[in-house]
Amino acid sequence: MLAALASFASAQVLAADAVLAETKDAKITTMDIKGDALRFPVEVQKANLSKPENVLQIANNLVIRRQLALNAEAAGIAKDPAVMAALHIARDKVLSDALIAKIDAAAKPKPETVERLALANYKANPERFRAPAETTARHILIKMETPDAKAKAEAILAQLKAGADFASLAREKSEDPGSAVNGGSVGSFPKNTMVAPFEKALDKLEKPGDMSGVVETQFGYHIIKLEGRRPAGIRPYDEVKAALQREVETKILSDARVAEVQKVQDLVKVDKDAISAFAASNSK
Repeated sequence: MLAALASFASAQVLAADAVLAETKDAKITTMDIKGDALRFPVEVQKANLSKPENVLQIANNLVIRRQLALNAEAAGIAKDPAVMAALHIARDKVLSDALIAKIDAAAKPKPETVERLALANYKANPERFRAPAETTARHILIKMETPDAKAKAEAILAQLKAGADFASLAREKSEDPGSAVNGGSVGSFPKNTMVAPFEKALDKLEKPGDMSGVVETQFGYHIIKLEGRRPAGIRPYDEVKAALQREVETKILSDARVAEVQKVQDLVKVDKDAISAFAASNSK
């Protein structure tokens, strides 16, 4: 099996019926691997199937499942009416998902179309993108329960005043795990987001790069660095462009799917009496 996988990884073209894994009764081919991958987006398929270790795991799992399925058939399980219905439903799902993927591919808009519509949506409703004033900051926290917490915070402040890099010290010293990994960054936030002593100290900082002294809150001792301020107003297009483009593409694909589903929905007839009787039979 490993030899077959090595061949798979190195060959530029591999036959669709090339066997990657097998038991005495069951075989898994390259086409089986591709068929299993259809449940994932194309970019995920490529990432998974380009690594021999992934293909090995997938092939191993599939051949085990196929052998179990053969064992189930030998035991007569496939003749059970409920199992037969489940098999039919599984087939329906695979085929309908493949059709939806085909609809998506046909409806996928060109980049220039997405850009044009995204910009038009931005211009049509600019108030949608109004944002409050925001502040961007970093901090280093020494928790209140830490022994000699204030002294440790003051020692860190001394290092910063001596020229130490704030982000590096935050990663090394800060006891706020959520921000420490990001160099102490707490991102951008509107007024009254932080606890009062933190906000008060931050308000005193005037320009990017300004740093507070040791600030005490209920969480411990902070050293705060101002990264920047943005006034209230409508966010520029470049800031919201990516989200608007995703929104446009999602709507176009969704509309195409809905149109296809509606064609089928118009043909659907239901027997409400039969549905009620079935539900009643399962409520006992």
